Amino acid sequence: MWRFFDKPLPKGVPAPEFELNDESGVAHRLSALRGSPVLLVFYPGDDTYGCRRQLCEIRDSWGELQQSGVRVLGVNPQSADSHQQFRAKYRFPFPILVDDGQRVAKLYRADGWIVKRTVVLVSADGRIVMAERGAPSPARVLQSLNAEVASTS
Repeated sequence: MWRFFDKPLPKGVPAPEFELNDESGVAHRLSALRGSPVLLVFYPGDDTYGCRRQLCEIRDSWGELQQSGVRVLGVNPQSADSHQQFRAKYRFPFPILVDDGQRVAKLYRADGWIVKRTVVLVSADGRIVMAERGAPSPARVLQSLNAEVASTS
């Protein structure tokens, strides 16, 4: 049964482990990225207006995200071929993972009839720092990361 009104995972809980292949067939495991914050961007569809706009905003803020050490992973259930075309067309500098059957989206409460647009920031030690529906700006993501770093210092 689809959960229409549930909230994303709460701040502070451990991020669920997963391994998915990207558009080129390269496997990405969340635990392999420990030591760096990870931004997971669950989005409904390749090359749709809202998704294109959201991912292009992340692309356009790439320098700031990289300076903060943030690793970005797009997550969507469409095919590797669809992701390859979408990524190449808009020159996204981050991989897009193929979440066949919305298996990982379900772990992060982003699954549904279509994927719920959800942005999740995972800390370097594997905890949820921020999880929001919609398309929070990269500046909002970095603000959450900076607040997390300040609170642990």
